Amino acid sequence: MNNKRSSHIIYLMVLVILSVICKYQFGPDIRWSGFSPVLAIALIAGFFIPRKDQTFIWPLLALFISDAVIHMLYRNGQFPYPGFYSGQWKNYLLILAVTFIGWALRGKSYGAVAVGSILSPTLFFLVSNFMVWLSADEAFYAKNFNGLLLCYEAGLPFYRNSLLATLLFVPALILLYNALLKYRLLPKMVSD
Repeated sequence: MNNKRSSHIIYLMVLVILSVICKYQFGPDIRWSGFSPVLAIALIAGFFIPRKDQTFIWPLLALFISDAVIHMLYRNGQFPYPGFYSGQWKNYLLILAVTFIGWALRGKSYGAVAVGSILSPTLFFLVSNFMVWLSADEAFYAKNFNGLLLCYEAGLPFYRNSLLATLLFVPALILLYNALLKYRLLPKMVSD
């Protein structure tokens, strides 16, 4: 394996480990549930990785591996909910949508990256909660505007946490990437 590939794999593993730690630490506590670097990873992947066909791999691997670890912990009675569940494929699709936002931001200013850091969790929140409302049993959320608003209200803690996490992890991942470049521990991924 060449140094460029192994450096990228190490960077990816750092992102996966960070995702697992955040899910394990914050997931069970409703006050912090949703605090995860996965949206930031998807945004940064779209922003940094030059080959568009490869931009999807990083966030999907980070999400899938962290979900697999959480699921193993759940099966062993060490985590309160499963890593894999029905309807989860929707989250994976939304992660891909965030990667598209990263593509749109490629080469833009840091101000645009900040906008993407707000837009990504907002899009995820709006679409994912709408899908929850659509698929929820009528007894849970009425299929009217009030039911939709109740669904969005129930999701506000998750939105707050994903917004905070994305605003924290996007600059942290950019700083980490730039530090690794500076010390030549990671080859440049962005094409000039």
